[in-house]
Amino acid sequence: MGLISGFYEWKIKNAIKKQAVPEHIVLALAESDLLADNNYSKLNSFAAWCKETGVNTVTIYISLIEVDAELSKKICGKLSGEIPSVLYDITPNINVITRGDKEIKKHGAEGMNVDISIGYSGKYELTRAIKEIMMHIESGSLNPEDINEEIIESHLLFKSEPDIVIRAGGKRLTDFLIWQSVYSELYFTDVNWLDFRKVDFLRVLRDFQKRQRRFGK
Repeated sequence: MGLISGFYEWKIKNAIKKQAVPEHIVLALAESDLLADNNYSKLNSFAAWCKETGVNTVTIYISLIEVDAELSKKICGKLSGEIPSVLYDITPNINVITRGDKEIKKHGAEGMNVDISIGYSGKYELTRAIKEIMMHIESGSLNPEDINEEIIESHLLFKSEPDIVIRAGGKRLTDFLIWQSVYSELYFTDVNWLDFRKVDFLRVLRDFQKRQRRFGK
């Protein structure tokens, strides 16, 4: 790291310490981002940066291109089997969520929580929630007139609302936490995932701190 860039990073870190950092960060990636980095070193670094700056919850969404169902299944198995091991030195509180999961495991250990969602898109989550609600209606345990936001939210897998969603190397919204992120701040990085540096992460936090959140008001 050069002298100038090192001073710049130090300056941003000091500025960040003076204000609150996001409680919950979502990082949206594509499976190609991780498959291009076979040892997942960038993901390990990102988790370390979050822990260092005091972020409590990190959710990593990995979208899968569903061109071939069998190929998607193999990619999902590869990622879910390999990613946790490279993050255990950061925190033991790691969840891997794939399609078919009904709940997110709770951890008793202190420290940062990391939820890794592989292919569990927002459209899929909402579709599953609607199907469950329809089953309650058919069984007579729920009246259509009683359906409200609280009922829908109770059938979503992800309960918390992120403070900021980081879309690495993209300009389009991500298909993840469609319902939960309606009031979240969005940040689109100028660089792709493999070129994402610590100073870029610090810029995200500083940008978040400068924004005036309105929560839809």
